[in-house]
Amino acid sequence: MRPNFFQPYKCKNILVEGVTFKNSPMWFLHPVLCENVTLRNVTVEGLGPNNDGFDPECSKNILIKNCYFDTGDDCIAIKSGRNNDGRRINIPCENIVIQNCVMKEGHGGVVIGSEISGGVRNVFAEDCIMSSPHLERAIRIKTNSIRGGVLENIFVRNLKVDEVREAVLKIDYFYEEGDAGQFTPEVKNIYLENIESQKSQYAIWIKAYDRSPVRNLVLKNCMFANVNNYNIMENVDEPMFFRVLVNMKHKDLNKK
Repeated sequence: MRPNFFQPYKCKNILVEGVTFKNSPMWFLHPVLCENVTLRNVTVEGLGPNNDGFDPECSKNILIKNCYFDTGDDCIAIKSGRNNDGRRINIPCENIVIQNCVMKEGHGGVVIGSEISGGVRNVFAEDCIMSSPHLERAIRIKTNSIRGGVLENIFVRNLKVDEVREAVLKIDYFYEEGDAGQFTPEVKNIYLENIESQKSQYAIWIKAYDRSPVRNLVLKNCMFANVNNYNIMENVDEPMFFRVLVNMKHKDLNKK
């Protein structure tokens, strides 16, 4: 199997600062079961397969600040174990702060999943820039009923998106295997504030299960320009929008 570049395991008080990583065989930085991790002024570049930039897994108390990601897969992907192995360990990834980062190419800028069976909570992302015709989504949550997980308390503010290929926010309960298992995921408490996007196919793309809708989705002071398609919002429980513009007009974001 292709190895990860840097993978601390069951470690505490990790600092990675002022380093450039290039062309990892797989994920670049992958702390597992770690605590108190700081990634600061780090550059990650590599457009190969599964080239995630930074993947904290079942870890807590993480700061990612002033970093640059140009990757072949997700720039930052927050994880907590896959399927039965993740449920066996049952440790969420939690308390993650992302500040002043730049994301170029990749499947997603800030991503939660898909190996998320132990859940995730308390993710804060602010003052980031995401822009590339090859960056597919800005904020992405991906899971299914085989992977499951409780994903909660995701806060994003002051995000500048010049261009993404697909959606600014994407939440997908049908990733890969789809609804084929017995572990229904739960996604709740998603807050987006002061988001500016200049070009995308969708502002919002959400497909959840009717038995487990996305709950407490809030958008405030957001502007989405040059959006080509109506938003997809399947099974979102009473979303709230305050001062949201789509193509310079106040839009009904529930419209299909």
